[in-house]
Amino acid sequence: MSSAAMSCSSKDIPAAGKEEAAKNAAAPVEHGDGEVANGKCGDAPPHCRKDADEDEEEEDDEEKVPKVIDLGPRVSIKDQLEKDKDDESLRRWKEQLLGSVDLNSVGETLEPDVKIMSLSILSPGRPDIFLPLPVEPNAKGVWFTLKEGSPYRLKFTFSVSNNIVSGLRYTNTVWKTGIKVDRNKEMLGTFSPQLEPYTYLTPEDTTPSGMFARGSYSARTKFLDDDRKCYLEINYTFDIRREWPSTS
Repeated sequence: MSSAAMSCSSKDIPAAGKEEAAKNAAAPVEHGDGEVANGKCGDAPPHCRKDADEDEEEEDDEEKVPKVIDLGPRVSIKDQLEKDKDDESLRRWKEQLLGSVDLNSVGETLEPDVKIMSLSILSPGRPDIFLPLPVEPNAKGVWFTLKEGSPYRLKFTFSVSNNIVSGLRYTNTVWKTGIKVDRNKEMLGTFSPQLEPYTYLTPEDTTPSGMFARGSYSARTKFLDDDRKCYLEINYTFDIRREWPSTS
């Protein structure tokens, strides 16, 4: 799938002839039937809990980027602005980069804080599907249902405070009948603190269609930064059906 998505694209649905080979692959973590849960990385903050699939994903990442990138020590926004304050051009550039940051609110804080405020699914000609946050712990049932072969986009709103968050990204892994069928990564970007929330809209994608595409899926969604600090983790289930569910 070309963009981040709550569901999987048709090219990632295994055909009947490929199911046996897929079953021989490493088994993914089971999420339970109809369970929706969220958190901030459980027992291992500030980094997300890892499983066998994620170890494999990290190995793939390491092939694309250097293992160690020294960005120097993290400093507060206040210190950033204090540095080179006598250089007028540099000071203006920093202010333009940081935008309308309230120094009284960020103070000396080094660690950024990101709060995912809302998630929604947009499909032409349909009411937007708003996914409630935070998800109730151990909530049961299907989180949402999509129609097969339908175009859709995801919309995120989030706030950033305390310091600049670098390399904020969204990851989504999807399983069907215990087989991993999709893995997405969407780089959202680097954001400075501001009072107004940010909004991000993914490129349009299409849900898969056909007999093998319809059914129930389990998924795990995470929002992380360059330091692999996890701001939100959600485990949930969703359905792809022949028709949209009734809105009445």
